[in-house]
Parts: sequence; structure tokens; C-alpha cells
Amino acid sequence: MLGQAAGQTVAERPNVVLIMADDLGYHDLGSYGHPKIKTPVLDRLAKRGVKLTAFYAGATVCTPSRMALMTGSYPTRLGWSKGVVGHILSTAHGLSPRAVTMAERFRSAGYQTAMSGKWHLGDRRPFRPHRQGFGRTFYINKSNNQTDELWRGDKLLEKPYENRLLTEKFTREAIDFIRANKAKPFFLYLPYSAPHFPVEPHPDWEGKSDFGVYGDVVEEMDARIGEILDTLKAEGLEKKTLVIFCSDNGPEPLTKESLAKPFRGKKWSSLEGGTRVPCILNWPGVLPAGREIDAMISAMDLLPTLTHVCRIDLAKRNPHSVPIDGVNVWGTLLGQATKHPRNDLLYWHGSNGFEAIRVGDWKLFPDCRHAKLKGTGPALFHLANDIEEKNDLSQQYPRRLKSMQALAEQRLASIRSMSIPLGKTEAD
Repeated sequence: MLGQAAGQTVAERPNVVLIMADDLGYHDLGSYGHPKIKTPVLDRLAKRGVKLTAFYAGATVCTPSRMALMTGSYPTRLGWSKGVVGHILSTAHGLSPRAVTMAERFRSAGYQTAMSGKWHLGDRRPFRPHRQGFGRTFYINKSNNQTDELWRGDKLLEKPYENRLLTEKFTREAIDFIRANKAKPFFLYLPYSAPHFPVEPHPDWEGKSDFGVYGDVVEEMDARIGEILDTLKAEGLEKKTLVIFCSDNGPEPLTKESLAKPFRGKKWSSLEGGTRVPCILNWPGVLPAGREIDAMISAMDLLPTLTHVCRIDLAKRNPHSVPIDGVNVWGTLLGQATKHPRNDLLYWHGSNGFEAIRVGDWKLFPDCRHAKLKGTGPALFHLANDIEEKNDLSQQYPRRLKSMQALAEQRLASIRSMSIPLGKTEAD
């Protein structure tokens, strides 16, 4: 059965539940090494599925990360250059309606689609999630420190909402959607606003963890994901559903408790800690249990991988959009003896644009200052031996340095030649 997933009949196509935490660091789950935060649900999901140790979010901050996840393309292809909607980037901007989202692809293939959580791809009417492929929406339009409004479609439901209750509310909405669509294939996108600051625990979790308020919030999220998994099991959907959990970027620098160990850097930074985040995938009976994969995989790869598994033609509805930079990594996830399709990846600072490229185990910063090193010139690291990016090898490997610089320029030139502008509107 392991090799047959993509060859199933239409009726057997899996449901997809894509869960994303907000600003959760690489080290913030028990299965990724945290000694005090208890995350038994996600730890169990990892033991029964696939745990990725070199998974990269689409960017180092919220808006471009979500652009990359939803479209499978580098956010710079979609007009992004810096910031997030409402901070550095104006609220008149959003993901262009010309972009083809993951939700649009699933919906056009007959899937029921829903989004419950934090959107952050545009506040105004043309950019809202129900106009980007989601049939059912329940969301805050930006981070929980930027807005006090809770929406369904174009209807404002609460102003102000109670921040500490958001994880519960997003989960309840997701469960309602699952129950209402249990007889149909569905795609559920559940981007929690937790544990983004302000970090405020639910009354039932306050003071319960061994790691303060931050631990309370992460442990509640873990338990709520358990409720989602319990619902899938109760409705007979457990073996019909591919569940994915990840984070949108590295930990917020202002949230001191959130960690990216063993990496340097946090959110906004192009160091490993800025974008290398937890990712767990589970599909009982299809994905191998207990598998840990260190292959380089990007959030952009989820779109081509999921559409492959769900037998959705990527060529459809894409005549006016941009190239997909993601690759299909399903063979890697299954443990097949095939060559891993991703060999390089570009890194973006949250407000300074391109800063680094990874090729295999090597990572190059054309400007060493972006790696927080003193001096001038490039910095070259061998990540397998130097995960903290401290030992510059650029002088020892000039040919490798030159080839990586050339590849970075090639990738950037492709992006410049095939991109679209951000969506912009002056009217709400």
C-alpha cells in the first residue's frame, strides 16, 4: 500500500488536514527536544508517522511564509519584498487574486475546503480567504497582536475577540467542518494564531505547564490537535486522512521562552533558526511509522506533493500565474530508494530580501554580516558539521563558493523574469 497512494481511485483520495502553528520554534516540542513543554499528541503523531528535521518554512515571517505554503512558489515571485501585512507592508496589499492557491486547486478537484485560524494574506475584500479557494472560513486577518477582529467570510463576528480563547474556537470550527463533510473528500487548513505573542493561556491551561505561560499555550495547542485527531478517529476518517503539522517560521525574538535550538537565529533571520521548523506528517497505513528524515524539504514542496497524492493536475488553472518552485517529495516521505528532488533552497530575511542559499549540506551567505559574523565578504558553512553556522569555510572552498553564487544568481534571475506584483486595492 505504501507505493499505491497516488494511484488510488477518486473515491479513495485522502482528506488533508494541514495544521500550522504561529512562531513555534524548532525546539518547542517534546519530540524535538524540549525538556519541559509536554506535547504528547504531537510526539505520538511523530512516532506513528514521519518527522522532518530539515523542514523549512516558506519564509522567516508570517505573510511571505503563507504565500509560499499556499502557492508552492517563492514569495518574491508573488511580489513580496519585505514585511508582513500591517507591519512594513501596507494593509492595502495582499496575495494577488492571480495567484493560484492550494485551496483553489483542491476545490477545483472536488474537495470541500475550509480555513480556520490566522490568515495574514490580506485584510481587504479581494484578498480574503473565501476569495482564495476556501469554501468555509473562520479567521483573524492578521497576527493576534495586530487585530482584534474575528471574521467569517466578509462578516465581522467579534470585535474584540478574547485572545486566550482563539485556539479553542479555531479547533471547534475545524471539528464542525470535519463532521459536516465526513462523507466527502476535504482539505482543512488550520493555521493557529498560537503561540504568537501576546501569549495568553486559556483558563483551563493557565499555570498547568512546567514552562510558564508559553508552555501553557503550546500544551493547549497540542491538546486541541488531539481533539482533531480524536474526531477523525470517531468519524472513521483516521486512515483516510493525511495530517500535517508545521510552524510558519522560527520563534519570535521578543518571546524569550521560544527556542530554535540547536540553531542560531530566530524569526526574521536567514540563519537556520529563522526558517527551520518542526514538521510532522501522519497517514496510518501509508506513511511509514517512526521515520525521521533529514532531507531538505520546504513548505513550498507541500503543494506539489499533496496534489500528487490527491491526483490533482497542477497544470490546470495556472495559465496566468507563476512557476512553482516546490517539488514533489512523496517518494522521500515513503522512504523509496529514489533521488531526493530538492538540492537547493533560497533564504529570505523578513525585511531585507534574499540573503543565503543552501546547496546540499552547504550554505552560502554572499555577505557574512547576514550570518552575524564580523568582517566583509561571503561566509560558507557546512551544515552537517556546523549546524550553528559559526565556522566560515569560504577561503578553503573557492570553487564551491563560486558555483553556489552562480546558482543563486540563476535562481534569482528566474524569479525576476517570471513573477507577478502583489495584489493592491485602495477600497475595502
